[in-house]
Amino acid sequence: MTDDLPEIPDTPACVSALDVARAYCSPALLNHSVRAYLWAAAYGTEHGVDFDPELMWVAAMFHDIGLVTEFDNRTVGFDHASGHVAWVFGAGAGWPEPRRRRLAEAVVAHMLDEVDVSADPEGFLLERSTSMDISGRYMDDFTEDFKAETLKRYPRLGIAEEFLACFRAQALHKPDSSPAASLRAGIAERILTNALDR
Repeated sequence: MTDDLPEIPDTPACVSALDVARAYCSPALLNHSVRAYLWAAAYGTEHGVDFDPELMWVAAMFHDIGLVTEFDNRTVGFDHASGHVAWVFGAGAGWPEPRRRRLAEAVVAHMLDEVDVSADPEGFLLERSTSMDISGRYMDDFTEDFKAETLKRYPRLGIAEEFLACFRAQALHKPDSSPAASLRAGIAERILTNALDR
C-alpha cells in the first residue's frame, strides 16, 4: 500500500459539503469526517472496491451530522437523521433521486455491523473507516506511516471523549437507537482505548 493520502474530490458538491460540515461540526468531528473519507478511499483503492469518490466524500461529511445540536432528531437515531440531512443536501446539489437515496443509504449503513460491498460499496467503506477511527477496529488495514501521516494532517483533537459524550446523550434520549445498542455492546471501552489515540 502507498503511504500517500488519497486526493479529496474537487466538485461543487464536495466543496459545499465541506462548507456545511465546517459550519456545524466541532473541529474534532470535522477532522473525524475527513479521516473517515481518507481511510475509506485508501482502503477502497487498495482493495479494488469500485466506489464513487464524490458520493463517498459527501457521505463522510454528513455521516455524523445528526449528532450536532442543530440536526439532532429526538424521534430517530442520529444515523437516520444524518441520512435525511444528506438526502436534502443531495437535492439541493441537484442530484437525481436515486443518487440521493444511495447517499442516504451509505450514511445510515455506517452504523451497521456488516455491509455488503457489492450492494453498497460506499456504505461498506464508510462502516469500515468509521469503525477504525472511532472504536479501533480494522487497525491492520493501513501501515503505521499512513496512519501517522493522516493523523498529522487531521489530528484527533479529543474525538474519543467528544464522541462518547454524544453517544451517551443519544442513548439517554433514544434507548432504541444504534448508539444505545453500541454502548450496551461495550463500545465505550473500545473508544477510549483506540490505538489511534496513543
